[in-house]
Amino acid sequence: MPSTHGHTSDIVAERYLVESQKSAAHAPLACSAQHCAFPLDGNRLCVWSPKGPSHQLLTLQGHHQLITAVVFGNQADPLQLCSASQDYIILWNVVECREKTLEGLTPRGTILGSLLQKVLCLRFSLDDRAVAVCVGNKISVLDVEKQSVLVELQGHQGSVTAVEFCPWQAHTLISVSEDRSFKVWDYCEGSLIYSSSILTAYPLLNLLISEENRQLVTGSADGQLWIFSLMETHHYHCVAHVNLRKKNETFFTRRMTTGQCSLPEDSQYHSGHEEDKSREAEATFPVLSLAHCDLCLPDSQCGVFSSDYTKCLWIGSSTALFILNLGSFELEAALHFKDFQSLSVHVAGSCAVMREAISPKAFCILASMFGNKIAVLEISLVALLSSQQYPGTGRTLQVLASGHVLPTSPLYFGIVKKKNSKPANTKRHAVKSVMEDRPLVFHTKIRSSGYTSAPHVTMFSPKTNIKHNSKRSSKCKNNYKCREYPLESFLPRNLIRQVAVAQEPVAVSCLQFSGDGQRLACGLANHLSLVFNASLSGIPAAFSGHDGAVSTVCWSHDMRWLLSTGRDRTLRVWSAHRTELMLLLAPESLPKPVTAAQFYYLDSFILLSSGPEFWLLKYHIDLCRDDIRRYKPKSRYKPIFRLPLTGGADVTSLSAVNDFYSYIILTAGRDRTVEVFDLNAGCSAAVLAEVHSRPVHQICQNKGSSFTTPQSLAYNLFLTTAVGDGVRLWDLRTLRCVRRFEGHPNRCYPCGVAFSPCGRLMACGAEDRHAYVYEMGSSSFLYRLAGHTDTIAEVAFNPAAPQLTTATLDGKLQLFVAE
Repeated sequence: MPSTHGHTSDIVAERYLVESQKSAAHAPLACSAQHCAFPLDGNRLCVWSPKGPSHQLLTLQGHHQLITAVVFGNQADPLQLCSASQDYIILWNVVECREKTLEGLTPRGTILGSLLQKVLCLRFSLDDRAVAVCVGNKISVLDVEKQSVLVELQGHQGSVTAVEFCPWQAHTLISVSEDRSFKVWDYCEGSLIYSSSILTAYPLLNLLISEENRQLVTGSADGQLWIFSLMETHHYHCVAHVNLRKKNETFFTRRMTTGQCSLPEDSQYHSGHEEDKSREAEATFPVLSLAHCDLCLPDSQCGVFSSDYTKCLWIGSSTALFILNLGSFELEAALHFKDFQSLSVHVAGSCAVMREAISPKAFCILASMFGNKIAVLEISLVALLSSQQYPGTGRTLQVLASGHVLPTSPLYFGIVKKKNSKPANTKRHAVKSVMEDRPLVFHTKIRSSGYTSAPHVTMFSPKTNIKHNSKRSSKCKNNYKCREYPLESFLPRNLIRQVAVAQEPVAVSCLQFSGDGQRLACGLANHLSLVFNASLSGIPAAFSGHDGAVSTVCWSHDMRWLLSTGRDRTLRVWSAHRTELMLLLAPESLPKPVTAAQFYYLDSFILLSSGPEFWLLKYHIDLCRDDIRRYKPKSRYKPIFRLPLTGGADVTSLSAVNDFYSYIILTAGRDRTVEVFDLNAGCSAAVLAEVHSRPVHQICQNKGSSFTTPQSLAYNLFLTTAVGDGVRLWDLRTLRCVRRFEGHPNRCYPCGVAFSPCGRLMACGAEDRHAYVYEMGSSSFLYRLAGHTDTIAEVAFNPAAPQLTTATLDGKLQLFVAE
């Protein structure tokens, strides 16, 4: 007997429950925007809707054998429903059938055909004029109006389990099968367009096409998901591969690490994750259903997500429901049925999800695997997402400094505090001295040393509403010609120059453009650092002194100094104009080798990592040239602050903004974490666990100067990359992965990544001798750059022109420019 009162909780409520006389283990289920359909007692078709009492249940009779497939049409008016059994394929008009039922008449459907075989799947075309019917390893496309077979498609070696019509290609149809492959068809011509290789050892069960992302998603019986690009130039390449079991483990590990694993604790809720941890690790999640999910909730009911990154996917499995972000390919939420004792179905044999586009609620229909029960669940997305917020949700971390330096901050003591300094005097006239005025030098004019000026503690805040004049000054503060990176999407595609950095092949380990885009510094494995002009023409300036491969090069903000670190465990600061060594940190200066280093806080400090700690050094470079005592070093440095990673692992990468005042330091550890430090507070601000499957080898921040989005938001984006695990885009405000870039091979070598100054592009190297360029709004690459002769180790965008420079392991630099 049906039950409508159900069981309730804040997250999930059982809205409808019915028990069939036949087993419901693998009953076919279907959902539209406002309706659910399921078979009852084997051959009766039921339609349920949450809209009012009169729409509770509609029973349709016409089949004499077990119903094996059900599907709703794509058009809302009229809403059509198609069902199939071994005797008939019947088309129903849902509105007309309901009207006849209210009038006391028996609704009748239209028989489309009689195949006398078991139908495994049905799917309507976009205009509902055709229906694809999957019988065995054959696909028949039926004309709804003429009730005839348009075409039969054969080619699969196993039973076809799912089929979809391509929304933007009217004649294209895609199918998956128990033969573990997918095929692309032109059903009007009856021809095969593409056939994939075998993807897995288990049958493929489901299929979904994302029109917005131009992607194909398919899932298997062992809980694996594959996402393929359907763009014309991508040749169906695999964008991502997702293991639901591992994603589920990572999802809860991140929350447990930060103490955020707290679903509502009511009398009906039971948390079994800790008790069943050993069994959960061995569990698989067969992909029973796939459905679109948009987390842009109305009226700002859930402020966890940005609208740019909320295109998600419902994944229905036998024991859980998952929400997968199609941008980052990370789980946003996981609802395990066993965690809610009040639910009637804890293990499902089949599943389907229904959700209106503007509703904060979703409905899920489950058929019991070990019984006859069929249940409809109402899920509150707001409650579900709120109970499973990612670490960092609600925090106010941002790269731009928004307040004054605290007196307890290491930045304050490094800049402001001066021994025996007198109170500041802001008046223009000099303070009268109590001593008698006497000349100290023979000059009539003496340049002020500046010691009587007030210390500068007010933070710089970049203006985002500057109106650029048509006539700009040709001189800037740093005495270089200003250039503004074009906001238009000028894509560097054309290879115009290739330069070998040495006579013999030598690996290029690092690249960086100067702030004005006029010079390019690169570090080599032969102990040298070279500085080219941006066009890679002429003879480069050489900086010699390291006894090991150069691992880091970094320009100062004023472009006067060049910092380098090497495998010889030294850090050196050079005069960029004279190629002269100005400052040296010897190997004995630090307990462990320097893994990363850069200028920080508008060149006020040197920031470096050594072992499990990062260090903040205050330095002074002496510019006086004394030929008699030139052997005595006058430049000096002093460590003023150091802080270890929370987990105690060694630092693998480090990044901070030097173009303006910022308190934020990003570090990556060998324990696969990324830790955010706030130097204004002088402590760790957040820890991101399980960032990649392997340790992060590079953090890249968005440091451009021109963005299409507000600067305060764009500066908070950063990239991480790990060998064999792709590139991921993170948002510092929410500490969430918002996009995952796939499709480029970097399985063995740590290839570099870079942001474009306009903030719209990302480039990365790869082992297949191509550089891949991505748009930030897509996980699939925009285009590839050929012409390389070895693995691409580093990439760098010019901050002042639409140019991209790549470096390879055989010691060649390639310059790409816009058309």
